[in-house]
Amino acid sequence: MGDKKITLSDSMGEVEIPADALYQAQTQRALDNFQISSLRLPQSMIRAIALLKQACATINTELGKLDNKRGAAIAEAAAAVAAGEHAAQFPLDVFQTGSGTSSNMNLNEVIATLASRDGKVVDPNDHVNMGQSSNDVFPSAIHIAACLQLHEVLLPAIQTLEAAMQGRIEQHRDTIKTGRTHLMDAMPLSLAQEISAWCSQVKNDRYRIQTALTRVQQLAIGGTAVGTGVNTSADFGARVCAWLQSSTGIHFRPMDNLFEGLSTQNTALELSGQLRVLATSLTKICNDLRWMNSGPLSGLGEISLKPLQPGSSIMPSKVNPVIPEAVLMVAAQVSGNDTTIAQAALSGNFQLNVMLPVIAYNLLQTIEILSTACTHLAAVIDDFSVESETMAQNLSRNPILVTALNPVIGYRKAAEIAKKALRENRPILEVAVEMTDIDRSRLEKLLDPGRLARNTPENSK
Repeated sequence: MGDKKITLSDSMGEVEIPADALYQAQTQRALDNFQISSLRLPQSMIRAIALLKQACATINTELGKLDNKRGAAIAEAAAAVAAGEHAAQFPLDVFQTGSGTSSNMNLNEVIATLASRDGKVVDPNDHVNMGQSSNDVFPSAIHIAACLQLHEVLLPAIQTLEAAMQGRIEQHRDTIKTGRTHLMDAMPLSLAQEISAWCSQVKNDRYRIQTALTRVQQLAIGGTAVGTGVNTSADFGARVCAWLQSSTGIHFRPMDNLFEGLSTQNTALELSGQLRVLATSLTKICNDLRWMNSGPLSGLGEISLKPLQPGSSIMPSKVNPVIPEAVLMVAAQVSGNDTTIAQAALSGNFQLNVMLPVIAYNLLQTIEILSTACTHLAAVIDDFSVESETMAQNLSRNPILVTALNPVIGYRKAAEIAKKALRENRPILEVAVEMTDIDRSRLEKLLDPGRLARNTPENSK
């Protein structure tokens, strides 16, 4: 903004704003009052509020409450804002009035300024905010922004990750490796089976998010100040939702109880919780990848992640699992965001929750970073190479294979074989041949890792 100032007034008196600003007095007051952080509402939230303003102007025009020229000008200006134009005109701190009134008025004022060109007079409150209150606009915009980001970004990213995992499952159905429980050697399984657990986790997480979406698609618009719908028509909210559905393809509808929509943020909290579950799944997957990649000499060395950058400023040739580590940090951030949202959701007092901006910021950041994390992790899954020889060597010396002999020789005898094999660093098969009277060919079938991984009956005769 330039140094030149102009003086505007609002209901509290006069205030100076930059001459080239599109916002007006109330935004300037908020800029002066809230200088707490460098955090700003994300563009996805600005887009959602602008789309809502466009919808409201259109419906108010249809209802005859706005004249055609003024209504069209407001809708056109709101569409420009929703498209990302004039982004510098939304400078307010996230930490502001808890209803989001400052940001709602910021949008109202910018849209009013844009719409007032060509000789039309458009008032931020009387025209752009007609039939609305910050108390129903901001909760509705949180839901709209979350829905758009989920449909457009996160759900496709999750499906990309699922597809990458499914591709590796198809490649490695016959790649048998040592299973691990408590980080200790356990019975064998295929690499495909191991990856299938990751894929199932992520798929179920997607289902959970999609289930929550049925409530996120319900909007509080039409409730105005306290949920009664004062200063608007009874069908206003339903008509706005229908316009938004037509515009976005998402099935928005009014909340069954608008008083709940204004006074609580349970739906945002539910969605945040489901997103935290996804973050937990990504944590599990990334830690598995890091362990399997560990080495190259003294770790498990079962897979090799694609080398992306030097891993140390002092140790030459060191390469680290940098993408899984980055995704783990995303998961930690998501967990913290969920805690913030949970705390903020507790602040529903009587007819309004008063921590709406911080809920919006954290929820939308969570969706954004989970989306990019899933995409990055999909590339890791696609690109890692499998060290089949290392897996086979480790498997041949896995003393836990002796578990397959339990039904034939008993737990105690099997334990003796396992301990001897481990002590002498010899394959279970060789020790079992020495310590039992079972034919070698039968032992080979009993101890076959592929058969054990598939859990197929032993053909002992």
